[in-house]
Amino acid sequence: MNLRLATADDAAAILAIYAPIVRDTAISFELVPPEPHEMARRIAAGQDLAPWVVAEVEGAVRAYAYATVFRARPAYRWTLETAVYVAAGARGRGLGRSLYARLLELLRAQGFLQAVGGITLPNPASVRLHESLGFRSVGTFPDVGFKLGAWHAVGFWAKDLAAHGSAPAEPQAFASFRASPELARILAPPS
Repeated sequence: MNLRLATADDAAAILAIYAPIVRDTAISFELVPPEPHEMARRIAAGQDLAPWVVAEVEGAVRAYAYATVFRARPAYRWTLETAVYVAAGARGRGLGRSLYARLLELLRAQGFLQAVGGITLPNPASVRLHESLGFRSVGTFPDVGFKLGAWHAVGFWAKDLAAHGSAPAEPQAFASFRASPELARILAPPS
């Protein structure tokens, strides 16, 4: 497995993972898969704040993870919403867990203090993944999204990435963190 930062050139590979999830499941509340140019835009724009990371197996992108703004108001700036998606044929092998753990480590190194994951319920595999990484359930919104002819609940899981002090340092935007030697260390294969 090779972990690296995603680029706009990965849009088609990422869409190959994401589009069936959008079309065929309630996991994502998008109703129509984005076009490749839109996915490329999301990848490029998103990495100003936080990384998009892909996992390659035998040269093919088989999973991706990213973080985004949790809420827009400035007092939320130490908290990000995170997501991980794994290709159908690559699930259940620890790929998502490995990738997600590295994403969380990158966010911690940037100075973010909390990660939040939203999970359309039921989704026992995603709940297990989040809880195995130290996330705790913090609440559920019942019947908050309508897709595929049914109402769906969304549960939220949160993980503290670092202690919450009384005067927290500002998190470092990923655009400036990219030059940090920490980035290469975190994404390096285990020795």
